[in-house]
Amino acid sequence: MDISERRKPFRIDCGDIYLQEFSIEDANHIHRISNQPEISYFLPDWKSTVEQRVEWLTHYEIPANKAFLEAADKTGNVADLFLKMGVFRKGTEELIGWCCSGIKEELPAPNREIMYAISSEHQGNGYATKASIGLIEYLFTHTNVDLLNAVALKYNDSSIKVIEKCGFTYQGQIKIDEEPYLHYRLDKSDYERSTQR
Repeated sequence: MDISERRKPFRIDCGDIYLQEFSIEDANHIHRISNQPEISYFLPDWKSTVEQRVEWLTHYEIPANKAFLEAADKTGNVADLFLKMGVFRKGTEELIGWCCSGIKEELPAPNREIMYAISSEHQGNGYATKASIGLIEYLFTHTNVDLLNAVALKYNDSSIKVIEKCGFTYQGQIKIDEEPYLHYRLDKSDYERSTQR
C-alpha cells in the first residue's frame, strides 16, 4: 500500500487528552503501565511481557479495533466487537493509559462495559473521567449501543468516583471470579437527558 493511502489513526478529542486506537508502537508503554502495581492489582489480565503485548496487539487488539471501527462507520452495529483506545496527553503525545469497551460475559445482558486505566504518575488529574466521557459520547452517538456497564471492586474508591462522575447508576453487587464488585449501568436516554441540562 502506498504510504499516502494509509489512514490516520482513529482519534477522539477529550480536551487536554485524546483517545487513539492502539498501534504496535504503543506496546512498550502499555507493557510499562500494565505492570505498575497500582494497575496490575486491579487489572491482572493486562499484565504482560513486551513480547506478549506485541503479539496481542498484532493478532487481537489492532484487528479487533479495525473491525469495530469499520462496523461503527458502515452500520453503527458493533454487536459484540471490542474497542481498545490509548489515552494520550496533548502536547507530549505520551500514552498514559487506556479506555476500552467490550462485552463483559460475567454481567447480565446487555453486557457491554467501559473500562479504563491511567498510569500511576498521571492519576488524580481527571484523565480517566475525561477519557471515559469521550468514549461514552462516541459509543452513544456513533454506534447502536444503548446501555453501558461499569464494574469496580468495592475498595477501588478512585474507580468508583470516575464511574459516578460519568453518570452511571448503581445496580448492586455482583461476584466475578469470587470477588465482590459494584455494578453500575448508564442508559443512553439518561445520558442524553443529562447532557441537555
